[in-house]
Amino acid sequence: MARLTFLCDADRCIECNACVTACKNEHEVPWGLNRRRVVTIGDGRPGERSISMACMHCTDAPCAAVCPVSCFYGTADGLVLHDKDLCIGCGYCFYACPFGAPQYPRVGNFGGRGKMDKCTYCAGGPQQDGSAAEYAQYGSNRIAEGKLPLCAEMCSTKALLAGDQEIVAMIYRERSQRRGFGSGAWGWRTAYRTEVRA
Repeated sequence: MARLTFLCDADRCIECNACVTACKNEHEVPWGLNRRRVVTIGDGRPGERSISMACMHCTDAPCAAVCPVSCFYGTADGLVLHDKDLCIGCGYCFYACPFGAPQYPRVGNFGGRGKMDKCTYCAGGPQQDGSAAEYAQYGSNRIAEGKLPLCAEMCSTKALLAGDQEIVAMIYRERSQRRGFGSGAWGWRTAYRTEVRA
């Protein structure tokens, strides 16, 4: 089975936030919580880069390694998902994640912030695919419908790529060769423990 991954090509991202909006609308993510966000590095200076960030569904997910109740689990296609029914909201995953993906749904005192939430790669959760219970907790399950995550589909410049790791890496390599350089496949080495060679 294919290993599903994300890659943000920082040379193409224009900080339009279409990926953020698509995710919030598709999954009815509550106000104040973002499963995906656009971060600008070196804002206003030469070499400024914008990067769309969310859970990268890491090969050796640090969030899963530190979870005391083992609520994170991997799927056959390499996704790292989260069972909200098991989560106790301790926040260890938030501190362990190099991408800041797991988030509390509310601000408040410890114990009152709720259970963690994160990007699902539009793959839903542990409930039956397409069920009302799955949608209520995790949003739509586009993967079960044979679709890619909506954030990547809505990216107007195709900076945000999602899909089979080999195909995503090939697209990035071809872009880098055409441009004559690559800005670096941001987050790729950290998440997947491998290089994208130009």
